[in-house]
Amino acid sequence: MLKIYFIILVSLCSINHANAVGNMLTKGFNHVGLTVSDLTASSEFFIKTLGWKKVGEDTNYPAVFVSDGAMLLTLWQTSDAKTTVKFSRKNNVGLHHLAFSAASFEALDEIYHRVKGVKGVVVEFAPELAYGGPAKHMMIREPSGNRLEFMFRP
Repeated sequence: MLKIYFIILVSLCSINHANAVGNMLTKGFNHVGLTVSDLTASSEFFIKTLGWKKVGEDTNYPAVFVSDGAMLLTLWQTSDAKTTVKFSRKNNVGLHHLAFSAASFEALDEIYHRVKGVKGVVVEFAPELAYGGPAKHMMIREPSGNRLEFMFRP
């Protein structure tokens, strides 16, 4: 347990030092693109369930762009949902999961209550302590199967 906190602390200090020196060529995420098998279900999950805003779309691709005001996601439709290959976090190189920060413990619980009844959502685990706490997190799969983590770290 102590080893994990030490690694996190060293990482955070390294990040702060690098930023102070000013040698970083990048400064955070611009957006994340997720391929989805059901564009309607996945975009409605973010918009209706989580309260995100639809900020654009490309009907030719097709894609829907959603945002929580701090982060932008591009949801890209697969070309044929019937032949889509589902992601395996243990066998595919790529995104293992996408983690979102919750605003509070209460917000994390509210997210859980909202998502657990959504058709197509799989709850891998309900809110629980992360690595012994004090942070809590939960993991789900949104309607197209992308793994999403929600975490509050006080």
